[in-house]
Amino acid sequence: MSEVMLQQTQSLRVVGPWLKFIERFPTPESCAEAPLSEVLRVWSGLGYPRRARALHSAARQIVNEHGGAVPASYEGLRSLPGVGDYTASAVSSFAFHLPLAVLDTNVGRVLARALVNRSLSAKEARQVAGSLLAKGDSAPHNQAMIDLGALFCRSIPRCETCPVSRACRWRNEGGPDPAPKSAGVSAPQAKFAGSDRQLRGRILREVLDRPQSRAMIRRAIGEVDDVRFERLVESLRRDGLIETGRLIRLADG
Repeated sequence: MSEVMLQQTQSLRVVGPWLKFIERFPTPESCAEAPLSEVLRVWSGLGYPRRARALHSAARQIVNEHGGAVPASYEGLRSLPGVGDYTASAVSSFAFHLPLAVLDTNVGRVLARALVNRSLSAKEARQVAGSLLAKGDSAPHNQAMIDLGALFCRSIPRCETCPVSRACRWRNEGGPDPAPKSAGVSAPQAKFAGSDRQLRGRILREVLDRPQSRAMIRRAIGEVDDVRFERLVESLRRDGLIETGRLIRLADG
């Protein structure tokens, strides 16, 4: 659950929602048995609500196909809705202590700068990350790599205080920053204010407690033209987050 929440979201923003979510849904069964609308309500405020739908679907698959136990293999985890390479690797390492490297945006920057001083393809990044693993529990190594990238090898790096700066190839050899175009490194997010993502979130918030008419939602969210509003409503419906008709309501799939 925490790894799904951490997708595209900083850890400090996740702590509060995670505590709220785990209190309401402490097991896959409790999440699977709840209607999607309740899952979306508890998720509200965290953003990227498609993750909530994927988590709800994953909980049902865990219950129906795995007896309520989270799959303890990379392949089993990847079969779950909303679980990609990073999430499957992170759960495999941190929960099940399997010898897998975790490649997120923080680790991607460390690999590109400190290890090779060039941008890496996805295959190359996976190979380089895997080559650093020692025998035994991979979790401490993966956490250290994530922390190194999050605290020092940031998008604007803090080379002066970085504990591996003396061994960093980019710092020693120079050249353009290889990290922005390297595999695993996220591109800067587009401006949130006024974006479709912001307006989708505002539409969802308006129907959290009860169904609403289009006119009521339009008044609540402010100025938005008819074409854009209907496009956003349709995108939410297509993502399985709302149901439309005379009134717009949260989906209960």
